[in-house]
Amino acid sequence: MKQLSLHISPCPNDTFAFDAIINNRIEHDFDLAVEYHDIEELNEGVLRGEPDISKISYAVYPLVADRYRLLDSGSALGRGNGQLLVRRKGETGKIRSVASPGKNTTANALLMRYFPDVKEVKQMLFSDIAAAVERGDVDAGVLIHEGRFVYERRNLELVADLGKLWENETNMPLPLGAIIVKREINENIISKFDNLLSKSVRFALDNPLLSREFVKEHAQELEDDVIDKHIALFVNDYTISLGEEGRKAVELLLK
Repeated sequence: MKQLSLHISPCPNDTFAFDAIINNRIEHDFDLAVEYHDIEELNEGVLRGEPDISKISYAVYPLVADRYRLLDSGSALGRGNGQLLVRRKGETGKIRSVASPGKNTTANALLMRYFPDVKEVKQMLFSDIAAAVERGDVDAGVLIHEGRFVYERRNLELVADLGKLWENETNMPLPLGAIIVKREINENIISKFDNLLSKSVRFALDNPLLSREFVKEHAQELEDDVIDKHIALFVNDYTISLGEEGRKAVELLLK
């Protein structure tokens, strides 16, 4: 089979979900060239049409839907898993500047949706946002991935849970990230990979400790409890298959 390029994030939910494929814990005949990138780098990569298969923010999908197909498996989607807007403890002034993990991320889309009066949005690497807020470089920041679990260790406090705002408005789970494949790839290969990824997620959930060393090789936060919380929040039944409710939530977000 022709080699396919696969781009995913180094975050625990992605490495956990793909571990069985990348490390050949389950049988398959795909030849994959794997690269790991920050979520905004992943979004920019698909905008340029570079990878064959990639993780993306759901918010960027309408811009590439003519060239890429959404897989049923691999999504980060659920309830109680939304991005967190935080600021320094004790601050009471109006929030004018916010650090965001990328203009094409779902986090940025929700920030614009629920805080339209923010005057300045600074895009930066997601792992740098908490420190930037703590230093006072910006008034507030949107935390994703591991950052949402450890911000209280810093001099930061919660302003708003963007995921809860979405859930309260829509009564739907929040779609965060998806796996997409180039439409030019043979339909049978796409279907085969979709099924393989679903199988890989099931395997990971059934054997959660097998992937731990691989996950830690790429994670920003290495504590087992943070990794466990991250995986539990972002890898679930929707990651195995979007299902009817998942597809409806995606359609609503993309509108």
